[in-house]
Amino acid sequence: MSANTYTYTQHQLVESDGLNIRALLSKYSKLWPWFILSTVLMLAIGHIYISNKQPIYKIQASLLVQDQQKGSEQSSSLKELGVFAHKQVVENEIEILRSFTLMNRVADKLHLDVRYFQNTTFGKREIYTDSPIELIVESGKPELYKKPLEVSMLSNKAVKINEQVYPVNHAIETPYGRLKIVTKKQTFDSENPYSIQVTKRATSVKNYLTNLHAIPTGKGSTVILLSLEDAVPAKGEAILNQLIREYNEAAIMDKNKVAASTLKFIEDRLNIVSGELASAERNVEQYKSHQGITDLSVQAQTFLQTVQQNDALMNQVQIQLATLNDLQKYIEGKGDTRGNTPAVVGLSDPVLLSLINNLTQLEQQRDHLLHTTSELNPLLETVDSQIKITKNNMASTILTMKNMLLSTQRQYVEKNGSVEGAIRTIPQKERVLMDITRQQAIKNSLYTYLLQKREETAVAFASTMADTRTIDTALSEDEPVRPNKSIIYALFSLLGLVIPIAVVASNDALNNRVTRRIDVEEVTQVPILGELVKKRQKGSLVITPKGQSVIAEQIRTLRACLPSLRNEATESQALLFTSSISGEGKSFVSINLGMSLAYVNKPTVILDMDLRAPKLHKVFCLNNSIGISDYLQGEATLDDVLTPVPGSTNYYVITSGNIPINPSELLSSPRLTQLITELRDRFDYIIIDTPPVGLVSDARIIAPLVDTTFFMVRHNVTPKNHLRMIDKLHMDNRFPRLNIILNAVDGSDAYQYSNTQNEDYVYGKPGRKKWILS
Repeated sequence: MSANTYTYTQHQLVESDGLNIRALLSKYSKLWPWFILSTVLMLAIGHIYISNKQPIYKIQASLLVQDQQKGSEQSSSLKELGVFAHKQVVENEIEILRSFTLMNRVADKLHLDVRYFQNTTFGKREIYTDSPIELIVESGKPELYKKPLEVSMLSNKAVKINEQVYPVNHAIETPYGRLKIVTKKQTFDSENPYSIQVTKRATSVKNYLTNLHAIPTGKGSTVILLSLEDAVPAKGEAILNQLIREYNEAAIMDKNKVAASTLKFIEDRLNIVSGELASAERNVEQYKSHQGITDLSVQAQTFLQTVQQNDALMNQVQIQLATLNDLQKYIEGKGDTRGNTPAVVGLSDPVLLSLINNLTQLEQQRDHLLHTTSELNPLLETVDSQIKITKNNMASTILTMKNMLLSTQRQYVEKNGSVEGAIRTIPQKERVLMDITRQQAIKNSLYTYLLQKREETAVAFASTMADTRTIDTALSEDEPVRPNKSIIYALFSLLGLVIPIAVVASNDALNNRVTRRIDVEEVTQVPILGELVKKRQKGSLVITPKGQSVIAEQIRTLRACLPSLRNEATESQALLFTSSISGEGKSFVSINLGMSLAYVNKPTVILDMDLRAPKLHKVFCLNNSIGISDYLQGEATLDDVLTPVPGSTNYYVITSGNIPINPSELLSSPRLTQLITELRDRFDYIIIDTPPVGLVSDARIIAPLVDTTFFMVRHNVTPKNHLRMIDKLHMDNRFPRLNIILNAVDGSDAYQYSNTQNEDYVYGKPGRKKWILS
């Protein structure tokens, strides 16, 4: 034989790393009907979900918290009395608006612990003003709060509650407690029952507080935006409006307490000064009448004016001392307990007024905190500590002021002494009259002052208003905030697209079969000789003289690769076909490859070496009474077992013959080598169809006698874990020139090279196109 001029280099085409977007798009684009069907189905489910979900509406109202340090609505006299001394803090007002006490009053006024539902086409829907009845719970049992009551109006005088008939507009004893059903409308529908859900008051209040949001509209703004979400817009609007009313009433009540305390102090002082003034006037009248005095001299009048001015100043000192004594008694008498601070009439010291103002704010802050927290709250303890410190500072300031006022009082007394010394020069009668008249003037001035303050305080008490102003009353939005149709439809549409992808992806993840070319290339270094698409036509033979199918062309491509796999250019070539399991197409490929070789005038013989489950005689419709098993046992010659394939002149077949008891031992006999040698002398190509190598050892026994081995890997049939066996056989050189053929490829991009483009090849009759995968 001549020297071998043919070389064969093993190589592989490996896909590029990363995700093959083109392959994925091609794979999923074939499932477009499923994507459309899934999306339409999910949109229908989304529509049903939206229809059966009760819509939730958002209700909003805005409230302005006024700054009492600004504006001209309050007079300076009211500020002096301390009626509106503190400045509102937006954060504190928000806590008050969200307090349990305030919402509990709203729940009590609007009966929020009882909810009414009506059956509709889309399920139960909550109603508010449309309910023809009202349930009043006088005393409820635990069973009342467990499940809704089914109520039907039988007439204007009777109602059915959970199949029991009761009269209306009367207190009734039921298994759920003492109830009362009040009719609100004269018309009723006996066929349309109502569901009434009763919850405990505390639970209902907590639920509404959770749903209530109060936030300032801006960083430096004093406008509070109140919002609430509810299934019934009218109910939500009623809740917010009632909450604002309760909040304003509570604020007015706090202010009235301060104004009432100041008014009481002035009234007490007026009663005392009124008695003193009446006594002074009687003394003047009696003295003048007894002494016969009608007028004073000019000098006496001058001294009298001086003394009166001095006494007026001393009287102011006495008023301030009295006020300080009241404040001191308040601090010393109350201790750490709370109370309304006394009035600050006559005091002008800014430090003391600031401390009184701070004390008032702290006590009102403590009242507000008690509405929302318990007495064990650390924040409340902090406020109590600040109140105690403020009172201590007030006591210190009061002591200092009293010392100063006492010193001033002594100065006025000394001045009066000097003036009185001068007055002694006046006749005794005038001097006595001057003393009596002076006392009268002092009491009259003080009485006039107190009358003025009483009127101012009374006006403030009568015109007390809340420190807030409602900017916008509660108003609900036209469109519900939940469920959001756009978002729901978008989510269900996305779900409709994701479901097919998830099904395919999960199927791929759970699939242990070879589905892509890269599945083979990642595991084994065995070269892939070719790929065959999945056969569409019936029958095992696809190679015909005029056959132009895609798979026929691919088999012809395999035929063109055979010269590069032979040892010598002139000698015959023995080809072994095997696989890992049954059903991977080795018999189909070997039959059609042999037929393809025969059509190019290459004498070819195919051997059915699967002595356990022979198939070739069925494909060619031949008798299997004599075959390879008979030859190996020495009971037949080559000519006895060699049979031409019907319809072909260069194609022969040797069937398996009778199934032997010991196929492996029979294949190990020397007659197998003799058979291959005789066939090499007669044929250019010897195709051997063997059993799966993963099941029996027959193929390994035959392997040393062949030139090339083709290992079949079938799409969606060959297990991935068997690919390692192929690589192990290759590394151990168990089979000569081992190559892989990918069979039954579905034609998707998953089997295409990621770095090449398909070139369309058109062939066949005019007007008819068929495509071959490159």
